[in-house]
Parts: sequence; structure tokens; C-alpha cells
Amino acid sequence: MSRTTRGSDSPTDRGTGGSRTPAPEPGSARPERRGPVVAALMLGMALAALDSTIIATAVPQIVGDLGGFAVFSWLFSGYLLAVTVTLPVYGKLSDTFGRKPILITGIVLFLAGSLACAAAWNMASLIAFRVLQGLGGGALQGTVQTIAADLYPMKERPKIQARLSGVWATSAIAGPALGGLLAAYADWRWIFLVNVPVGAVALWLVGRHFTEPQRAAGRGDGGRAGRPRVDWPGALAIFACGGLLLTALVQGGVAWAWLSTPSLLLFAGSAGCGAATVLIERRAAEPIIPGWVWRRRTISAVNLALGALGLLMVAPTVFLPTYAQSVLGLGPIAAGFVLSVMTLSWPVSAALSSHVYNRLGIRNCALLGIGAAGLILLAFPLLPYPGAAWQPALIMLALGAALGLFQLPLIIGVQSSVGYAERGTATASILFCRQVGQSVGAALFGAVANTTLKDRLAHAPADIRPGLPGDLDAVSHALEHAGTLTAHATDYLRRAVAATVGHVYLGAATAAGLAALALLLLAPRRFPVHADARTAEAEPGGT
Repeated sequence: MSRTTRGSDSPTDRGTGGSRTPAPEPGSARPERRGPVVAALMLGMALAALDSTIIATAVPQIVGDLGGFAVFSWLFSGYLLAVTVTLPVYGKLSDTFGRKPILITGIVLFLAGSLACAAAWNMASLIAFRVLQGLGGGALQGTVQTIAADLYPMKERPKIQARLSGVWATSAIAGPALGGLLAAYADWRWIFLVNVPVGAVALWLVGRHFTEPQRAAGRGDGGRAGRPRVDWPGALAIFACGGLLLTALVQGGVAWAWLSTPSLLLFAGSAGCGAATVLIERRAAEPIIPGWVWRRRTISAVNLALGALGLLMVAPTVFLPTYAQSVLGLGPIAAGFVLSVMTLSWPVSAALSSHVYNRLGIRNCALLGIGAAGLILLAFPLLPYPGAAWQPALIMLALGAALGLFQLPLIIGVQSSVGYAERGTATASILFCRQVGQSVGAALFGAVANTTLKDRLAHAPADIRPGLPGDLDAVSHALEHAGTLTAHATDYLRRAVAATVGHVYLGAATAAGLAALALLLLAPRRFPVHADARTAEAEPGGT
């Protein structure tokens, strides 16, 4: 057993742990007081998680009522942009002013956006109010994860993280069904109104039961007393840089061509804002994204690795439903189930991951998970044609189990390597990189899919080539109404979609899998553990 850790002057303690009488971690609560706060965190996470899935099945009703079919994709893109660009800002603000005011602000903004969405009078107003929702969603996602780490010592964090993962899993399954039911039997506006009672309960629980230590609030300078300073120029620069970049990635190849004037202007503007952000942050007394986020090997390697995870996740989340409907002929609900089985195994694997990383170490556990995920992704192109639904479902079940061993240990490792005053910033940087990775992956693999499909269509047999649709969305629509196609054309298009999705999975396995493996090797073999993250028991062999 290691000697007892004394004091907290050093930012990290690189020993193996085992302090028998550590001081309680700032922000932690006694076990009997955690219940209401954990319930509030789960409700807050449910708001953000459901909002990502419940709208999809109601889009036809929304468009039919408000119009705006040409821009309805911004219902999702606008929300994603707002969440992503605000994550690092909220992370820094939670370290500066405390978690509670930021979480309350996020819930209030989200509920205000929900009420406004329910009252929207046209598509433009609905998109604007979805952005307002996203401003609240950014605070919810980052702050909930940070408070969860504050409440539990390192050894117990897999429990709360598994519960939060379970919320996402339940939302992935229940969201589309609930959205469809409300749109069909009530009104699509109830999709937003159902957020109000959930958010109100979460708000009451946070206000009533969550108490932060006095020293946490108002100190964003690593514990030195003084008036909090906020780097508002840096925040605005991050907003501008992230907004321009994500708009270019989300809309490029969809609303306009990649080499068109709008794309080039957006990328150039993003690069310019990025350079300005670096200059502003280097001169700021309390930067929104401090330099230590990238100077510390532990955090920078994990940030980049989870960016690669976001890249990888595009294959199953974006392209698997298309495969299930166009190749296997499943309906939307059944296709959603094929994808959702991944969210069943993920939280279970995450909850059990502590048994693995306590023996192998965090880095080795993550390497095991991402290595297995790469092999599982490589198995997808080998599926028989046309195959059965249980085959991709089995692959998704195994993929969820592998990624549970990858993501959660890395998040816990980073959160445990920093103190209370830095945890919000560190957690937000992880989530921000994962979100950006997803946006990059959507653009990259969208280009791979379009290139593969166009090649297949260009080499179609001469007797069916005239009249074939020209892109993936048009092919999917044609296969949904296959009565207008000959049997030969239908079979060829199904095989083309299968090859297209297979190439995306192959790209996800090689690019994201190998990239994550390489980036993890940059991380230290043993993750440093901050003194206030110690538990009362000895850590077996460090992390």
C-alpha cells in the first residue's frame, strides 16, 4: 500500500494511490444525499438525449404543417452546432462560477427553447428556437458529466456513468417511438412540450438538493481568491470558429458542392477565426480553452482519441439505418432496433469496465476496446447478401460492448487526473472533440459513400442504367417504392447500397480505429491521479 497522500499542492499524484484517510473531494456529497442529485442529473441527461431522437419520426408532420422542406435538416444541424460550440465555454464557466448555476442556466434555456419550439409559426422560427434549445443542451451535456465525476470518487464513477449511458440507451429506443406516437395521435408540438415537466422536476431537484462548497464558486483561477474573470473575446472567437467549421462540414456536399464558393468561404473564415482564437487565448488571463488542455499528454491524447471515436460512430449511426431499410427491406422501427442494440451492450460494458482497467490499466483497457471495435467493424463488409437482420444487429451488439471498454475508462481517467477547479474544462474538451469528430466523420464518410455509389451507378448494366437515381437519398427513396423498378434494377441498387455502406464501415475501421490506437499510444502508460480523486481503499497497481 502506498503512503498516505498529504496536501494537494501538486496538481497530480503519480503514485498508485491507496491513501487511507483522504480529504473528501470538493463538490462530493455523502452517499445518502446523492440520490436526488443523481435523479436530477439523469433527468437533465434525458432532456438532451431524447431531443436527439424524438424529432426524427415527426419530421413529415412538422414539414406538412410548417413547410420548409428544403431547410428542415437545420432542425438537427442548428441544434448540433449550438451544443458543440458552447461545450468548451460552459466547461470553463462551470469551473469559474460553479456547476450549479451553469446547470440551472442550461435547464432554463432548454425549457425556454422547448416552449418556443412548441409555439413556432414557420420553419425558420422553429430552427431558431432549436438553436436556443442547443444553447441549453450544451450546458446540460457537459455539466451533468462533470457533476457526476464530482459526486463519486474514482472507483465508483463507472456506476454513475453507466446510469447516464443507460439514459442514452433508453432514449435511443423510446425516442423515435414516442415522437411517432405524439405526431400521429396528438400533435407534433407535444414533442417539445413533454420536456417541460421533466425539466421542471430536474430544476427543482437541483435547486433543492444540490449544494456546492463555498470555495468552488467564484474561483476560476485554480483556487486563488479574487473576482472571477471571463474571457468573453475568446468565447466569441470559439463560437465563430466552431460555427463556421461545423456549418461547412454539415452542409458541404448537401446544400452546396465541396468546392463551391460557400464551402470555400466558410472554411477560410473558420481558419481565420481559428488563428484569431489562438492569439486571443494565448493572451487571456483565464482562457476558455487553456493551454494545459493540449500540453498535458493524458488529456490531449484522450481528446484526439475520442475525436476519432466520433469519426467512427458515423458508420453505424448514420449509414446502418439506410442499410437496414434499403438492403434488408426493414421498416423504420425495425431498422432503428438494429441500431439500438448497440446502446444496450454499451452501458453494461461500461459498468463492468472498472474490473478490466483496475487490472490492465486505463490505457490498455481502452486499447483493448478500440482494437476489438476495429475488428468488429471490419466484419461488416463480410456479411452475406442480402442477409438477415440479426447479423448486423449482432455486430452492433458486439460493437457497443467494445466501445464501452474504450470510452468510459478514458473519460474517468481524464476526470481523475485533474482537480475540481479544472474538471469542467477537461470534461468539456473531451465532449467537444467527440462532437467535432462526428461532424468531420459525417462529411468524410458522406463523400466516401457518394463516391462509391456513383461509381456503382456509372457501371450499371446498360439495360437498367437509364433512369437510375443519382445519390444515396434518391436510391433509398426509390427502393422504398420499388414497384416502379424492375427486379433486376432493384437487386442492383440493393447491392450498390450494401457495397457503399461496406466501404463506409471499412473506412471507419481503418481510419478511426487505427487513428485511435495510434493516438492512445501517445498517452502515458499510467494515467496520473489527482490527490482529491483518491478513494479510501488502495488502488491495485495504479491506472
